[in-house]
Amino acid sequence: MDKNQRLSEFLRARRALVRPEDHGMPAGTRRIPGLRREEVAVLAGVSTDYYVRLEQGRERNPSPQVLGALAAALLLEDEEAAYLRALVDPPQHGRPAAVREYAGPHLVSLLDTWPDTPALVYGRYLDLLAVNPLGEALFSWLGSEASLITAMFLNPAARDFYRDWAVVAQGCVAALRAANPAPDDQRLQELVGELCVRNHDFARMWARHEVRAKTASAKRFHHPLVGDLTLNFEAFSVNSAPGQHLVVYRAEPGSTADQSLALLAGFTLTEFADSKDEKTRGHLPHDLP
Repeated sequence: MDKNQRLSEFLRARRALVRPEDHGMPAGTRRIPGLRREEVAVLAGVSTDYYVRLEQGRERNPSPQVLGALAAALLLEDEEAAYLRALVDPPQHGRPAAVREYAGPHLVSLLDTWPDTPALVYGRYLDLLAVNPLGEALFSWLGSEASLITAMFLNPAARDFYRDWAVVAQGCVAALRAANPAPDDQRLQELVGELCVRNHDFARMWARHEVRAKTASAKRFHHPLVGDLTLNFEAFSVNSAPGQHLVVYRAEPGSTADQSLALLAGFTLTEFADSKDEKTRGHLPHDLP
């Protein structure tokens, strides 16, 4: 897919998400949701013919000024506007898709200093790169799956674990797009292609072209051991490894969720102790000669 087609798809998808009322215009009767092409053109200060050529992929090099005007007309956030610019002028020095991502040893050690706080590190394709014991206990439904985005859409347990699954899933899709501004990335194409084929919800959400990195919010979970709990989380960019994010979850002190985390931590310590005892007795297969 060339850059003109990618720009065309993005503009059409984003136009459909903007309501006339968002710009103080009467909605009237419309066959399809969103703004009309001529309305976007007026709001952006370009001719309707020029905007139509952009949506049809026939206009190749819109200026930075035009892109800025389109971002305003389509009510794009800063990340979405940056993504729009990257569609027209793709990054020239992206990380090669063949390079395997991994969490650095100092970062892994940092996670282990938080025994009472679930924490994890994920990469630009939403692969789980590191997780501390309490984080592993919280996300036990993942099993051996390392791809958070794949598990979100292909593992039925995700819909039980996330009480607001649709919201969280759309956020993951938006974060995946935000972390990968070069749509020609081979790994991204393979991942998106597989998920679009295997899951209708992913295909629908990807087609919305939302771009939004994870920052801070609250999530509602249903854990099979401790039941319902609501946790706040913060996502931090890892400066030493561009594209990686550290996510830390916490409960309000004294809340039911705080008590549930403490209970889950207790389960984790007990399980660790039992595992250590079995290793000492030589009961695990990998300890056998």
